[in-house]
Amino acid sequence: MGTHHRGPENEVRALDTFIKLSRASDTLGSVAAAYTESGLTSSQFGTLETLYHLGPMCQTEIGKKILRSSGNITLVIDNLEKRGLVRREREEGDRRRVSVHLTPEGRSTIARVFPEHVAMITAAMSALAPEEQEELARLCKKLGKAVAATASLRKNPGS
Repeated sequence: MGTHHRGPENEVRALDTFIKLSRASDTLGSVAAAYTESGLTSSQFGTLETLYHLGPMCQTEIGKKILRSSGNITLVIDNLEKRGLVRREREEGDRRRVSVHLTPEGRSTIARVFPEHVAMITAAMSALAPEEQEELARLCKKLGKAVAATASLRKNPGS
């Protein structure tokens, strides 16, 4: 079901598209959440996956990669650290900088969970032909950049 808004055509189209995109994203996210069986939240999974593929990094960098606020990423890493999946280390050259590292248990957990996650995403996305997947990716990137630029202009009107 689309919007019940009965405004101008461009508003109805935009709202209908937003609703469909949101529903598809929510459905895909719930289907592909293999990590929940390991007791991980989506933010915890995203953090482990980021560290697994990109290596150690500071909390701010992780937050930017998985689109979480600094307060939220601190809590996520605190909880992962309590479970023994990550550890924080002060950088030798700059003691103010703390990097987050996977522990052996964290590496084992993400190595076990990630392939199932990939399989679920691949199966779900197979509803679209390869060309359609590429087009969807292109359109999502275009939309994301345009929205980010608009948001940036609102924050910095003189830019």
